[in-house]
Amino acid sequence: MAREREKKISKITRGSAWLSIVFYFIAYHVVAALLLAVVAVMFYNMLYAKISSESGSIKYLAKIYEASMRLNGENGLDVLNTDNRPFFVKDLNGNIIYEKGRNTCSDEGINIGIPFIGHEVFVYEDTEEDYFKEGLLGFALFNFADKDDEQSGRLDNIKIDNGEIVEKEAEKEVVSLSSPGFGLVSFSSMADEIPVWLPVKINGGRYTLVAKVTIGMDVDDIELMVALVEAFILVNLLIFVILIFSVIRNIRRQKEITDLLYRDEDTEGRNWMWFLVYAEKTLCKRRNAGRRYALVNLFFVKYRNYCVVHSLEAGKRVLLKAYHTMCGYLGKEALVAHVSSSSFALLLEYQQQEELKYRLEELIRELEKTDDGHKFTFQAGVALIDASIRRGRIRKRKDVNLEKDYNDACSARETMEHSEDSGIVFYDDRLMDEQKWIDAVNEHQEKALRNEEFLVYYQPKYSPDTNELRGAEALIRWQSPEYGFVSPGRIIPIFEKNGFITEIDHYMITHVARDQKRWLDQGYKCVPVSVNVSRAHFIEEDLAEQIRDMVDAAGAPRELIEIELTESAFFDDKNALINTINRLKGYGFLVSMDDFGAGYSSLNSLKDMALDVLKLDAEFFRGDADAERKEKVVAAAISLAKSLNMRTVAEGVEDREQVKFLADQHCDMIQGFIFAKPMPGAEYEVRMREAANRPAEGEEREEAD
Repeated sequence: MAREREKKISKITRGSAWLSIVFYFIAYHVVAALLLAVVAVMFYNMLYAKISSESGSIKYLAKIYEASMRLNGENGLDVLNTDNRPFFVKDLNGNIIYEKGRNTCSDEGINIGIPFIGHEVFVYEDTEEDYFKEGLLGFALFNFADKDDEQSGRLDNIKIDNGEIVEKEAEKEVVSLSSPGFGLVSFSSMADEIPVWLPVKINGGRYTLVAKVTIGMDVDDIELMVALVEAFILVNLLIFVILIFSVIRNIRRQKEITDLLYRDEDTEGRNWMWFLVYAEKTLCKRRNAGRRYALVNLFFVKYRNYCVVHSLEAGKRVLLKAYHTMCGYLGKEALVAHVSSSSFALLLEYQQQEELKYRLEELIRELEKTDDGHKFTFQAGVALIDASIRRGRIRKRKDVNLEKDYNDACSARETMEHSEDSGIVFYDDRLMDEQKWIDAVNEHQEKALRNEEFLVYYQPKYSPDTNELRGAEALIRWQSPEYGFVSPGRIIPIFEKNGFITEIDHYMITHVARDQKRWLDQGYKCVPVSVNVSRAHFIEEDLAEQIRDMVDAAGAPRELIEIELTESAFFDDKNALINTINRLKGYGFLVSMDDFGAGYSSLNSLKDMALDVLKLDAEFFRGDADAERKEKVVAAAISLAKSLNMRTVAEGVEDREQVKFLADQHCDMIQGFIFAKPMPGAEYEVRMREAANRPAEGEEREEAD
């Protein structure tokens, strides 16, 4: 998961930056190539113009030659002697039939033309001065690489001073536009006259006149070329500067985006997304494969309460201090991130578990002093990540599941959720077994419900005065084909966390209603049976109607079903709860409060809600507290319930003295092992038969013993 998230972040933070860099890089080279091509085209256009001009002179000379031959024969050729230009005439076989001057024409010929345009002029090279080579893209380009310094590096009458071209004495200064890629001509050589031989067809193509011409560039031409080169350099420099500026701007922008993605608003530090990416990177580095790490869920106890009392802004300031305390104490090697309002994630390297525990204890002691006016408490859950050893060798970690490891750390920390003190818990085999059990319950719960693997057990409630059966409580058990007989304490907390408890509530109400109907049909004297309804159910506006319809569908009288609420339900939506209770009572159901005295708002709850039964919490009858004080509290609670026309049930009663005391206080019912344990429905039927013909009180007490 972390790697997929990192890939997505990389696309946002790096992808567009690299795309921009590549785009600017390509654009720069394309523009540079275009500019260079323009310079080359202009240069060769100038060269082509020079040669074309000379070509016109040679064509004119050819016309004179043709006219002289027609009018005067060979004697007419004397007219051409006035032109000092060397030339010769050859036939189709290459035989020279006439020549004037020194013939230094080569047999090799080339085309000189304008790149990308295609205009070309064919010329022969001079055998004494080889100025040409076959260039890039098939064009004939000038080449002076093989010329000696005296011939190829001389600029006889030209020098460039601060961009101005002025005459000077001959020096071996070179002003060159040549390059390995394009093979351009040297300006110094172009200042010399370059000889070439231009051919012209005459007499219908039967003969060819080849004349020697020279090509040279004047000062104006050189000034133009220098200006073009300077413009090319400046434009390329400007484009390069723009490219660098754009790349830097994009990199900075992507860094800002990355910082925003990884920034926690409360602490102005790192968040969970950053932690997932960089913690996995740390664990997956090859050099860290042999190291041991601890993944820690550090929980700020009662942080929310602090915010309620002091304000959210004050809470953020405390979080900020705590974050900086962690970073300062743990150092740069540790990874620290704020995960949620009251939780931090830490990745620490450690050597021994005892040493790690000591470091965390010291850190917690520092955090407890975050604010001088308050003593805060912090709880740490720790999941250990051992060195990666496969086949006896240390190898790079591959299958890192950071979210699972952090969840294990959270599971360890949650074992302290009922405590408000600081503490440290390591995720171990016991917690691992618990997690496996939770996973197993989640996996099998739907199947168990469909197959009716959940059993209804009944625990009778008796009168402490007469031993008369007055009621019962329905309790769930799980008879699993895979796991055997499972007590409610192992499954109900799981169902409450995963939300399946509402399905269990429906299941229990339906089965109790069916049992009550069946027992009535068999002639039993039935008593009300209480069924627990989870606080999660009371968020449903039509809960009373759901219960009514289920009981009516089973055909059981509504007054034989008692809906039992835990006191914790009264901390939720009070108005909705009161409305549901009133509707249930209106439909004929009994409503009771379970675990009275276990919470902090019992009296306030009694003030607002018209309940039928009050169940005293079993903790009233356990422990070594002052017996006299305990009895006074219980007596006062029973007296209060009586004054509100409520019946009372004492649960968890286990000895005869408690029974006698409750009888003296006129408690209506006792639910405890001294009378009966929870039992299957068949055994409860026996109890109901016995209740119809129960012996005297003394005898019943002896039987119970």
